[in-house]
Order: sequence, then C-alpha cells, then structure tokens
Amino acid sequence: MIRSVPLSLLAALGISPLLAEQATFEPPRCEIIPLPRQEVSFRIDGIERCRWHFGKNYPRPFFYPLKGPSGTTLTRMGHPGAANHDHHQSIWFAHHDVEGESFWANGANTRIEQTLWYAYRDGSDEAIMATGAIWRTADGTPLIEQETVASLRPHDRNEIALELQITLAPARGRESTELGQTNFGLLGVRVAKSLSHHFGGGRLTSSEGAVGEEAIFEERARWVDYSGPVVTGTGADREVVTEGITYFDHPDNPRHPCHWHVRSDGWMGASFCHSGGWTLTPEEPLVLRYLLHAHGGDCDPGRADAIAASFASRSGFVVGKATRPHRQFDVFRESEIEDPAGESGD
Repeated sequence: MIRSVPLSLLAALGISPLLAEQATFEPPRCEIIPLPRQEVSFRIDGIERCRWHFGKNYPRPFFYPLKGPSGTTLTRMGHPGAANHDHHQSIWFAHHDVEGESFWANGANTRIEQTLWYAYRDGSDEAIMATGAIWRTADGTPLIEQETVASLRPHDRNEIALELQITLAPARGRESTELGQTNFGLLGVRVAKSLSHHFGGGRLTSSEGAVGEEAIFEERARWVDYSGPVVTGTGADREVVTEGITYFDHPDNPRHPCHWHVRSDGWMGASFCHSGGWTLTPEEPLVLRYLLHAHGGDCDPGRADAIAASFASRSGFVVGKATRPHRQFDVFRESEIEDPAGESGD
C-alpha cells in the first residue's frame, strides 16, 4: 500500500536535505511525541490534545482522550451503563463482519495489531502520524492490511480537528477480503457521559437538520454533531461549559453521504456497510477519510458546513519511502507533491 514519493519533492519544496539538517531550530507548534507503553501523544503548543494507544493488551488501537477547548476530554472509554460495550474505546476503527469474523465486540479473540509506524511529522499547521496494522482472526490468519494516517490541526477558538484517513486492502497473498453488511463499522466514537443525551445533557444534530436519535438513526447525512455540557476545572473552580464533536464524512468516500449509526446513550458512527458489503482487492483498496472537530459551544450548522467545505477541498495523504536522510518513510499531503507551495488550512 506504500506509494513512491517523487525524489524531486524536496527540491521542488525548496528544501536541501543537507541545509534542512543545518537550519536553525524552531519549535514546531504541532508535535507527535512517542511515549512508553506503546502510546503516542499529539500536542499543540506543548499541550496534549489527543493520544493514540496501540498496546498488545488491547484488541485494537484507539484514540483517548480527545480534548475540547477547555482541556476536558470529549470522549469516553466504555459505555456508562453496559459492561458488554467496553469495546467502545473512545475513537477506534473496527468492523463487525470481515469474512464472517467479528472485529467489533470484545471476546471474539480477533485482533487489529499495529505492526509499525511509518512516520511522525511535526509542523506549524498540523502533526501527522502514519501507521500500519494487520487484522487477524482468532487463529492468527491475516485478513486485512490497514494503513492509518492521523492529523491533528489547531483550529480557532482553541479548538482542534482530528483528520483520519484509512486504507484497507486484503492481507498479502489474498485475492480479496469481504466486508459484510452491518451497521457496525468502520469508525466509532463514544462521547463523554455528560455529552450523551440519555446520561447527560447532550444533543444530536445532523447536517440535514435532523435532531435526536430517532430522526438521525440509519439516515444519510454529510455530518453528525454531538454537543452538550462538560465540566472543567477542579474543586471550587469547577464549572460547566458547552462543547462538542462534529463528525464529518468526506465527499470522496464511496457511498457519501453515509448512513449513520447514532444512539442517545452517547455513540455515533459512520455506517459504511449499512446498505451492503464491500469487497477489498489488491488493485482497489478502500480509502476512507473522516474529520472529528472538537469545538466549543452548541452545534453551529453554518459553521459546520463551512468546515465540511474546507475538509472537502483539502487533499488526502500519501505514505512513501523517504528521500530525506535518517528516515525510512515519509508522509505528505497529495497537494504537496502536486503543488510544492502546499495548501491553506481551515
């Protein structure tokens, strides 16, 4: 799944590999910091806003926390009232039916194992991580190869945007792998208890003007938002503020706008295989792009539409063998390769 990055890219960007190493150091605003226990910290201005977990003690990798403008996490590990939903690990990739095997709930002994990281890229506009993973059955048989690229970008009002791109292809040696029809997969988000409608004071809204689980469940939309109260501060300084997460489906995704699986208990997911299965082949891997915008205040449909338009215009990622010294792989926006001047942010 690794593509070649043109050798002329650095020169086109006006960067000499030698001069790049000799340049005066300036601290990047956006950073990726690897940590012990197989964790990766995403930081903006030196403050952690998100963390990636890929330890072998978990059945699949996930992000936790995802912090809003107040610094409070807007996601949760597990369901507030049901232990059989402990697979709801904040923000994660999974699918209920892969060749008849479930990679969704815990207990099936299937695993999504990160096998390597390709690149950690710091920068003034975004921090980017690229990783590879294998989906294995209970007996260890590989079914899917997954490439994940995650970008954390600062937004105005101390908000952040977590952009995700996954590429799924059959495991090496397989002619195809079938994703079965299901509501469960491929990207799940479990919001904080207070953000949920049932357990807290939250509200679900869609791009089509629908409000609440019954109006949004299994319907198509360009984006879905979960907003509500969160508590910030400690002791006598505790206060309640309103924050939320808007979850965007990229218009280049197959089947856009997607169907949505949402619940009043604090769950939302883009149901890629809601209306039918999908066959992965080596010649045609599945590429999906999503954006999670952690924002302050209630859902603002006009602002969400503007962010959706910006996301739609932003190019995807390419992971390739590095041409810069002391790197095995590199990750770039496609627009950086096509147009070395780059692209503007939100």
